[in-house]
Formats: sequence, structure tokens, C-alpha cells
Amino acid sequence: MNSDLQRVTHTTRQAVHRIDATREMERAAAEDLPAHTLMQRAGLSVAKLALAIAPHTQTVWIACGPGNNGGDGLEAAMHLKLWGKNPIVTWLGAPDKAPADAAQSRWRAINADVEFADGPPRQFDLCIDALLGLGASSGSAPGNRPIEARMALWIAQMNAAPAPVLAVDLPTGLNADTGQAGPTCVQAQFTLSLLTLKPGLFTAHGRDASGEVWFDSLARPEQPGGAAMGVLGTPPNPANPVLPTAWLTGMPSFQPRPHASHKGSFGDVAVIGGASGMTGAALLAASAALHFGAGRVFVSLLDGGAMAVDPNQPELMFRALDALDLKRMTVVCGCGGGDAVHQPLAKVLSTCALAVIDADAINSIAIDSQLQTLLRARARRGQATVLTPHPLEAARLLKLDALQIQHDRLGAAQQIADQFACVVALKGSGTVVAAPGLTPAINPTGDARLATAGTGDVLAGMVGARLAGCFASGFATKAQKNANHLAFNAACDAVYLHGLAAELEPASKALTASALIQRLASAR
Repeated sequence: MNSDLQRVTHTTRQAVHRIDATREMERAAAEDLPAHTLMQRAGLSVAKLALAIAPHTQTVWIACGPGNNGGDGLEAAMHLKLWGKNPIVTWLGAPDKAPADAAQSRWRAINADVEFADGPPRQFDLCIDALLGLGASSGSAPGNRPIEARMALWIAQMNAAPAPVLAVDLPTGLNADTGQAGPTCVQAQFTLSLLTLKPGLFTAHGRDASGEVWFDSLARPEQPGGAAMGVLGTPPNPANPVLPTAWLTGMPSFQPRPHASHKGSFGDVAVIGGASGMTGAALLAASAALHFGAGRVFVSLLDGGAMAVDPNQPELMFRALDALDLKRMTVVCGCGGGDAVHQPLAKVLSTCALAVIDADAINSIAIDSQLQTLLRARARRGQATVLTPHPLEAARLLKLDALQIQHDRLGAAQQIADQFACVVALKGSGTVVAAPGLTPAINPTGDARLATAGTGDVLAGMVGARLAGCFASGFATKAQKNANHLAFNAACDAVYLHGLAAELEPASKALTASALIQRLASAR
């Protein structure tokens, strides 16, 4: 029996697919295989993973829904019984209404003497959620099934039990496309995604609901543009629905710095921000740019003061805005800028070749149509721009609220990118990076340790440094043609290592933005 069971790690780039693409791939694979083959492979993979994560388990509660997700659970129950375990199945289906494959797996489980019960056992060592998978009412595919009373009760019992939960394909109640959790949602410690990886497992509520993600392609043939290509920034092809919906980013590749280098080889970054009372935000962004590899970092503060040097970071060079040659710099604008950033923003958008727009600068663009026009014009001139909004800032750009942004993070990031003709890094759980004409990326690194003040400023500085380095190290001749493509990859690299640096901090410790900067060298 074919099996391709593997744990999903964030070291390599991998493709993810929406429900409609997954359904199409499932249909195509089923046509090329004998009947019931996919369910047999899925059930075997579930059983194998169950033993891998709980090798000493004896009693396994397998909660099976009425459709094919339940059939996968029934098939797994048969294998666990044959391997000497004690699977107890609770099934919400009816023999005369079950899909053909699920009905066949039910008979296989009965013939293996699997025990069927009306409710969960009093004690169990492992629970397998095979209730709905892609068929949950929170999904976007047609024919969704609601989470009814008995199923809701079982989900509550799973979530309250001390035993680990393994979700088949998707935690029941989680939207496969968006990562939104319904009012009743399984909180799994492990999820086995079958046939394809789903974007909802990696953004919004998905990472909390799915736990450790495993994957089995069920040995389907690799699709054109599939995971084996591992290339970010691939243009989507609407004529081929099985091409990736998005990519999970992987570990960036950093070439060794040539011995015959100088500081100009890695670009200049100018940070414009730090209005009165918010100087620290600009200094954090500047320090991050310096630690992430920029050749030189200049700081133009908007607080009206006369700060000449940062004694803790004397490498930073302080300049008045008028003294900066923005045309040849990568400008990071907005960090702690307050209302004061509004005035210089027009000059930044009109002048600099490379720009990272963050925080208060994004808010200024959201309320000023002239700034929006200047932003769109940058793309026509081949000037790269990266916006780094959090959900509320993204909502202001789209005239929505933050809940609407979170409801479909992939869609919101792409809408902003298309509307303003730039690269967008929509921050949050599973940061989404999008650009016009490119397949978006979902970042798999980072965790709640990043939920502290100043970490967004650090990210802005990192994106600026990566942009400056890419365009200074030989890519500049391609800038007019591929500005957004290069900026997209620079943003993906920075976001990935920003999250990875946070993971290097012990989980028991709080993470400050300053401490995050000190982790950057270890993350690369």
C-alpha cells in the first residue's frame, strides 16, 4: 500500500490548495485508481500516524461523521483492530445513506470485529476526529453539513478530554480555505492533511486548532506547479485549478558575502519615523535593519529633537530628512511616525526607489486619496513597495473592519496588493505575503511570543534591509522589470526569519523587541 506520511516542517517550501482545487485533484486521482483505493490509503495513513504519536495506546475513540471523512476513520479503525488495539467507533452515518466508499469501509471494520458504540468510551488513550473534515459547515465547498447537537457534544468531549486528538484532514469546524474557526471547533494536537495541504491549517485560527500538522499525498501524481517545484512568486494560472493556492515559505537561502565587499555592497536603509513619544519604534526598526545586514542605516526622527547618536547603537547615523538622498536608499517609513509622518510621506512615495511602508504611514495612505495615487504610480515606474499592515491597518486600507480581514486573510492581502499595486505582508498568525500577479505565500514560523510592542517595527527594518541587499547585490539591473517579484521574495525571507528568531527564545520567557533583534544572527 502506497504511503507518503510526513510531518510538515517549515524548512522547505510547500504548496497549499483550496477546497475546490483539492476536490478536483481528488476526482482526478479517483479516476486513475481502482474504486475505494484513496479511502484505503487514507485510513491506513491515519492508523499509522495514530500509532506513531501514541505508540502505547490501547483504547482509541474514533468519532466518525456520515461522509467520507468518517469513512477514513472507519478504515483506520479496521487497521488498529487488526494491529491489536481497541478502537471504539461512534458513527453518525446510516447504512442506507452512506457514500459507497464509506459503506465499504464500514463493512471492513465490522468484519474485523471493531466495536461500535452510541457514545464515547469512559476512558480512552487517543481520540480520532473523523467527523466532517472538508465537509464542515464553516467550509466554503458546496454541500456542507452542519454541526448538529450530537456532533457538537462529541466535539466538546474531545476538547475536554485529557487524551490527545488526531484530526483527519482538518479539525472539524475549521474552514480549510481561511483558517476561521466555527463556534464549535475541534482543538486537535495533531492533524493529518490528506491529498493536499490546506491554507486554513496555517493562518488565522488554524495553527491553534490543528496542532502539529502531518501530510500524506496518498501517492497522487505530482501536479504541474506542485510542491516539488518549491518556487515562491509563481504566477497563478486560472485555467488550471489544481495549481497552488499559496505557498508555505521555507528557509531562505543566503549566499556568503564575497570577501571583496564593502558597506555599499549591501545597500543603505533610511528609517523615517519616531514622532514625539515614539522614538523607540524608529530606533528598533533601524537597529533591526543593521543587524539584518544593511550596509549603512540612517535615521530621520520626526520628534523635532536633536538626537545625534544612539549610545546603545552608535552605528546608526542620524540625519535631517532633507539631508537624505532618498533616490538611492531603501526607505522604511512610518514606525512610530504618528501624524507627523503624513507630511514627508508624499516625498518618500515620489522619490525613493525602494520603500517599506509601516504603521502610521499606512494609516495616512488609508485616509488620503492623493497618497494612494502616488503609491499606485510607483509600480508603473518600476519602484518596489512593501506594505506591512496588521489586520486593523489592513481594514483601514480596504474600508472594512478587522474581523472582516481576519475572516479571509489570503483574500484580504491579495486585494490590498492588487488595489495598490504593491507587495503586502499582512501580519498575524500565519503572515500572508501577496503581490499582484503572483501566488501568495503563508509564513509558517513565529508564535505568540511576537505579540509584544515593537516586534512589528523590527519586521519593517528587516524587510528594508533585505530589500536593500537584494537590489544592491547584482539584482538592481533587473529592478525595472521584476521589482515586485524581488520585493515579494525579500518580504517572504524577512517574515520567515522574524518568526524563526522568536522561536529561538525559550517558551517560558517573555520576548521583547530588543531581544528579538539580538536573535536575528542566530536565525540566519
